[in-house]
Parts: sequence; C-alpha cells; structure tokens
Amino acid sequence: MGCISSKKVSEPDVNGYNNRSGRGRVNVNTTTAAHDHHHHHHSYQQQPITHPHLHQKPHPAQYNTQERPPIPSLVKPSQPQNPKPALNSSTILGNQFEDVRAFYTLGKELGRGQFGITYYCTENSTGLPYACKSILKRKLVSVNDKEDIRREIQIMQHLTGQANIVEFKGAYEDKHSVHLVMELCAGGELFDRIIAQGHYSERAAASICRAIVNVVHICHFMGVMHRDLKPENFLLASKDEKAMLKATDFGLSVFIEEEHPWIKNGEAPDKPIDNAVLSRMKQFRAMNKLKKLALKVIAENLSKEEIQGLKSMFTNMDTDNSGSITYEELKTGLARLGSKLSETEVKQLMEAADVDGNGTIDYIEFITATMHRHRLERDEHLYKAFQYFDTDNSGFITRDELESAMKEYGMGDDASIREIISEVDTDNDGRINYEEFCAMMKSGVQQGKLF
Repeated sequence: MGCISSKKVSEPDVNGYNNRSGRGRVNVNTTTAAHDHHHHHHSYQQQPITHPHLHQKPHPAQYNTQERPPIPSLVKPSQPQNPKPALNSSTILGNQFEDVRAFYTLGKELGRGQFGITYYCTENSTGLPYACKSILKRKLVSVNDKEDIRREIQIMQHLTGQANIVEFKGAYEDKHSVHLVMELCAGGELFDRIIAQGHYSERAAASICRAIVNVVHICHFMGVMHRDLKPENFLLASKDEKAMLKATDFGLSVFIEEEHPWIKNGEAPDKPIDNAVLSRMKQFRAMNKLKKLALKVIAENLSKEEIQGLKSMFTNMDTDNSGSITYEELKTGLARLGSKLSETEVKQLMEAADVDGNGTIDYIEFITATMHRHRLERDEHLYKAFQYFDTDNSGFITRDELESAMKEYGMGDDASIREIISEVDTDNDGRINYEEFCAMMKSGVQQGKLF
C-alpha cells in the first residue's frame, strides 16, 4: 500500500485521531463512524451469514485476514490437530476469545469516541506500526449494534488490498472489547488537510476527487455501498503533500442486495473484471494441479459475504446469464477491460480456470481462480482443503489419495502425480504432510500484496 515502512518506527504524532466537538466521535482508524446515528436506515442491510465451514477450523481466526507473518506456536505438530469447535454464540465475533496483545503491543492513545478508543500499536513479529480500534462491548447494547460490528469487519476484510482503502489486518475479541487492527495512516483526515491548506488548485482538487471516485468505483464493483463518504472519512497515508488518500469507516456500509428492485433490473456494465482479478487468474494458470484442486475446495467453502464481490464480477462477465463463462465472453470481457492479451494467452487462462475441462468456466471455477490469495493464509481454509485429500484422516496425503482425488477431474496421470509429490514432499517420505501442504499453498503469496 506504500505507507508502511518495513523498518520499526517510533510512534508518530498522528493528527486526525482526536475527537472534535460538533462531530462527536473518532473518525480516523477509530471507532465506527456510524454507530452514533445509523440504526434508522438499514433498508439494504444483509443479515449476518453463518459460516458452517468454520466448525472445522483449528483455532479462532474467522475475521482475520492472516496476512501478517504467522506467529509460531510453542509446539509445532507434525500433523494437523483435530479441529476444535470455534463458533461461540456468546461472543460478538462468534469465536473463542483471542488476546490482541499476543500479536500487538498497544501504545499511546490516538483518539477517543463514543464507542471506544483508538491506540497506536506495534506488531510483535515485525515491529510494523498499525492502528487498533478498541470497541467497548458494554457500549454495544442492542442486537443491531453487534450485527453492525460484524458487518463492518466483513466488509473491511472483503475490500482490503484495494487501492485507496485502508488495509485491514484482523479482529480480536476479549471479555471487554472487540479490537480492529488496521493500517496506520499518519497523515490524518482529509478534512484537516483541507482546512490547513486553505486553497487548492484545480489540478490538486482533481487529484483528490479522482481518488474519492475510485473508492466509489471499487466499492460498487466489489458489491459494497459505503454510505458515509465525507472528508472526515478519508485519511492520508502520511504527512507528505502527495500522500495517498484512503477511505475508512465502513460502519454504515452494506453489501448490495442484488434482488433489490433498483439493482436487479440493471444490465452488465462495460467493465467486467479488474486488473487485480486478471493477475490472480494468471497466477492460477501457473499453479500445480494439487494447488488448483485445493483452491477449489476452499472456494466451495467460502461464505456468501466473502465472495459477494466476485459473484458480481462473474455476473458481469456472464453476459448471456447462462451460469458459465465461455471463451468468447472471456475474450470480449478482457478486451473491454483494455487487455492486450493475445488469443493464445486468453485460451491459456480459459484452460487453466476450466478445472473440469468442459470448455467453460462455471461459477465455482471462477471463484477458485480469482479469489484473494489471503485465503491461503487462513488456517481454517487450509485445514479444510487438506482434509479433502486426506480421506483416511491419517495426517498425510498418500499417493493413492492424491491419485483418487485428481482422477475425479481427469488429472490423475502418473506424470502429474510424480511431479506433484516430487515438488511438495520435501522430506522425501513419499507422502505429503500438513506442513508440506501449507508450504505449497502459501508459496508465491507475498505479504501485503494484492493477488
């Protein structure tokens, strides 16, 4: 995102975090902007969706992007542990309590609002600075308050990695608070920058407006309405005059309901797919067959809100509403995007995404090839995929299990299986354990990058 140094830095004097009379809350990387006044207009609110696949997760991290370097456990198991039930109806996030201080050191207070406090914090494993918005649970008195927090986290998780949007790191819950860790934007609010600047040239104003419009475009393209855009809810990545502008405060935001009369009568737009998704498709093409199948298992177990934006993209490309994307639709869609790919390259993307080899890309295949690669950093997804191949629950994927799974998709030729085992089986015991499987899945996923 360009605003966080890889070196440990001292706590900055961050403007824009202080509560200001007349606005009544903390706006910058702080407590939810909308909680003061938002319970009266949720006409588009999507009810929270349960995550049945999370019952299989090995530890509570439902709302964490897991893009931080993993914290090594005290004991490294040689094979996957039996999954523990994770959903907890007595908590707001539905998980067991998880201490944010195990991952971050909280520093000075940056701001205070009606629902809680924002702190400067440092990631223990890297020394990188972030902002931690700590929301007091005793202030969340109604069911709607709790649903709003869950939805805000889901939307931030969905949008993270996109340009001009504050990066989300993870959410944690303890007995007293819900903690949201996100990118630290040291330049403060756009509102304060405008007041301090006093005057903008047409060129400078156009640059700011372009960034704001880009946020609107990204949100709508990803199936989200922000619903609270104003200068107080845009942050500057640094104090530099040309610092990147970032949107924050998704407390009023909702997922777009496609069945709403205003939405369902629309037509597919001219721009069906963005460059980030195209990049993911290219990377998918280069993956080995085991990794592609594992991603398909993960895609099939993602919750509705996790794929809301990709579903919109699929619908945009599927111009004849057939439920699958043909070669011509992919070629036309990429051309409308302005892609310079040759016909050979388009065919290669088509063949890579078409896992079952039927000549078209169906919905699950599209999600598999285009989903954000931070899914590969989340243990509950990796464990679920490993279990799919490890049919006898031995903690290892044997040659026979690999061959059986791959033959279901016409991939089980001897050469492919030998190549996969040779590549993944680093201890050369002729089978793939959980650590080897995770290493394969996470290879090529760079921290903090959008893939």
